[in-house]
Amino acid sequence: MGFISEVLGYPLGWIMWFIYKVVADYGIAIILFTLLSKIVLFPTAYKQQLSSVRMQALNPRLAQLKKQYANNREMLAQEQQKLYKEEGVNPMGSCLPLIVTMIILYGILDVVYRPLTHILRLKDSVIEELKTIILNVKEWGLDEKALQSRPELTILKQVKENSHVFIEKGVDADTVDQISNFKNTFLGIDLGQVPTIHPTDGWTSAAIALLMIPILSCVVQLLYSFYSQYKSKQLNPEMQGAGAMKVMMLLMPLFSLWLAFQVPAGVGFYWIWSSVFSFVQSFALYQYFTKDRVEVINARLKEKKKNKKPGFMQRMMDQQAQMQQQAQDAAKAGRADYNAATENMSKNEKNKYNRELIKEARRRMAEKYGEEYEDLEDEGDNEE
Repeated sequence: MGFISEVLGYPLGWIMWFIYKVVADYGIAIILFTLLSKIVLFPTAYKQQLSSVRMQALNPRLAQLKKQYANNREMLAQEQQKLYKEEGVNPMGSCLPLIVTMIILYGILDVVYRPLTHILRLKDSVIEELKTIILNVKEWGLDEKALQSRPELTILKQVKENSHVFIEKGVDADTVDQISNFKNTFLGIDLGQVPTIHPTDGWTSAAIALLMIPILSCVVQLLYSFYSQYKSKQLNPEMQGAGAMKVMMLLMPLFSLWLAFQVPAGVGFYWIWSSVFSFVQSFALYQYFTKDRVEVINARLKEKKKNKKPGFMQRMMDQQAQMQQQAQDAAKAGRADYNAATENMSKNEKNKYNRELIKEARRRMAEKYGEEYEDLEDEGDNEE
């Protein structure tokens, strides 16, 4: 596991340790941890779904702006930012929950991969001692490479199956009992095992149950994605970018299906319950965000926005819009002055005037950077 996963795993590991101490069941601990994370992150999910509903309400006006400024990207960007500012909507408001979800997933990976560290709270020296014993027992056929990817899960398996060997090698009996009694299962499914379509012991009931975890993870996420897509379409029938959303709706569950076959079943198990709780939460929030309630919330937030000092991002957006407007105004003024100055000139006179403008621009640039200005055109005329 990577450094980031380990850093994120420690705080989550303490939470998992506490829950496991209470329920003494690894599977139940993962379910309760997932539920607790959803409760703690509910304010973020509330804001994300509210932002999504409010953005969907703006889509007809955004579509009108895209049609109106189809040939002017700068004006389109300005008008969109103006609309977001007027309505008090943050178009990036739905990104934070996704980032938080990925952070938690990284931490969960580390907790699942290292139950001896996070759940049983064994010291590193004890874990290293157990690894050394495994490497020295040649009959098991395990080398350094075999222990490299999932060392603690391998130790857990060997201690459960060969506890007497470790006691004979001098490991503290209480430590061996602690590992042997660790319930890393749920309904008989070993959540430390990696699901596979080629089980070494054949298609036993345990192998089939293990295989169902990635499949269920994918199915539940697909159902959640279909539901979210349906509600989005229902709220805004003219929603733009539906094709891209459908692709993402299929790719993410398929990605999770692939990933769940690469990691211990505990990760896929967490993913199942995370999707289930997300579905229930999303359903409840969509029931809460009726059209009338959203209008009331919009009015309250817009009023609050008027009395609130703009944040850093809003100031940056306002400054960018102001600079773009100033540049456009300067360009318009420059064109107007140029047209007025050259209105009655002949073609030759206009060409000469343009050359003088270019010379003046070069002279100013030279002065700005402290360089000596040379009129190359005049030198060319003298040479002739």
